[in-house]
Amino acid sequence: MDIIIGAGVSGISYANFTNNEYIVLEKDDSIGGYCKTIKRNGYVWDYSGHFFHFQNPELEKYVCKNIDPTTLRKINKKTQILYKGKYIDFPFQKNIHQLDKEEFIDCLYDLFVTDEIQPNSFKNMVYKNLGKSISEKFLIPYNEKLYACDLNKLDANAMGRFFPKASKEDIIQNFRKSENQSYNSFFTYPEGGAIEYIKSLASNIESNKIFLNEKVEQIDPKNKIVQTNKRTLYYDHLISTIPFPKLLDICDLGYNKQLYTCNKVMVFNLGFDRKGSDLQNHWVYIPDKDIIFYRIGYYDNIIQSNKMSLYIEIGFPKDVQLKEESFYLDKVMDDLKKLRIVQNEQLVDYHSVVMDPAYVHISKESLEDIKRLKEQLAFYQIYSIGRYGSWTYCSIEDNIKEAQKVAQTISKS
Repeated sequence: MDIIIGAGVSGISYANFTNNEYIVLEKDDSIGGYCKTIKRNGYVWDYSGHFFHFQNPELEKYVCKNIDPTTLRKINKKTQILYKGKYIDFPFQKNIHQLDKEEFIDCLYDLFVTDEIQPNSFKNMVYKNLGKSISEKFLIPYNEKLYACDLNKLDANAMGRFFPKASKEDIIQNFRKSENQSYNSFFTYPEGGAIEYIKSLASNIESNKIFLNEKVEQIDPKNKIVQTNKRTLYYDHLISTIPFPKLLDICDLGYNKQLYTCNKVMVFNLGFDRKGSDLQNHWVYIPDKDIIFYRIGYYDNIIQSNKMSLYIEIGFPKDVQLKEESFYLDKVMDDLKKLRIVQNEQLVDYHSVVMDPAYVHISKESLEDIKRLKEQLAFYQIYSIGRYGSWTYCSIEDNIKEAQKVAQTISKS
């Protein structure tokens, strides 16, 4: 029997694709993981902005097959950057011509003065590829707010294909003909929120194989024993979607904890009594260090509701002791008013959650250590998958594909 730890997108996906007998153990009282959705007072809020950017049409069809197609929105993404009170199209580096003349000249000149820079960290990679001005006006301050760490500590390829790269030729061509396509230029979103994807996948499996409120407390890899807060279980294969360091802890495997760092993100979902002034953007990036949040998203512009509904994301270092929720809510509201995103609109309802971990800090050393330890775990038929199970930066579609690949690998063994 296979034991799957976690009923989020990766765990439920593995259950869809395996041919083996299995059970799913979930410590919470409901499925979904970080794809949970809150529906209240006419607002639809996720734990954070979770939008499926499908690249594989067949996989999209499979994931969405149990969702009412009339409720599934296909959206051409519209995102901007709020920079010094002015909206600039995303990505910043391809739209520097929208800046004031002096800043535009600075950015353009610095693009061609990067020969001496060695791209040996994420920060230096940004400087090397895009020059000092573009880096310091947007990419560095924004990512420092997002990752809540020194960007010199991140691997140059920490964001992989998700980093919005642009060549000098791309940037200059964009002055005349806008081309802002990226890996996530289109996305789908159910009117009922991201949980509808999870419910669709869960509809394909037997509900009596999912055990809620059951937390895995210890794993004995040599004897293939799982101890939960309720019982002792034996397994043939164990598929874990919990954060990789947590898996190593409960397996009692030694590792260098300094390699496994991350941030945490406080998310506020805010519902207002009327529409706001921004009727087009789906989310907006905020690089200003004086503003507490790094990104805001507009659920109302995505699902076309008649009242402004926002998600707000604030990054913190992992070890920061957070203050009372009201402290951050007051600061968020003050900053929204300062940016004129909120003017005469009144807050009707709100929800908050802390995602911990949120964004993992990827380094060359952590990648090497994960590879080594995954091989060690595989010897005991333990497979760690998903964004946190693989301690990486990836899309939700990547999680599903990884679960499918591991299921196929195990079935052939």
